[in-house]
Amino acid sequence: MLSFVMVHTVHEKQKLLARVKRIKGQVEAIERALEGEAGCEQVLHLIAGSRGAMTGLMGEIIEDHIRNHLVDVEKYPNALNHGAAEQLLDVVRTYLK
Repeated sequence: MLSFVMVHTVHEKQKLLARVKRIKGQVEAIERALEGEAGCEQVLHLIAGSRGAMTGLMGEIIEDHIRNHLVDVEKYPNALNHGAAEQLLDVVRTYLK
């Protein structure tokens, strides 16, 4: 199995961990709302917020992966060309919305 070391995530580690902690807080808010028998509308809003946060985190990791592992021709001679990577990122961003 091919594995890439995510050096870029090490550089952004604190920022990414802060996002994960916010997501954790959002999920805990859903749990509290369900335990407290909150209304469906409130629970759905909480779920939508946490889903959006998770999607944003995923998008950031995907974009970093593409930029650092698929386009860096110096590190990876068989890398995609920059234009193709930008097209791929546009599709991913649209999909994750």
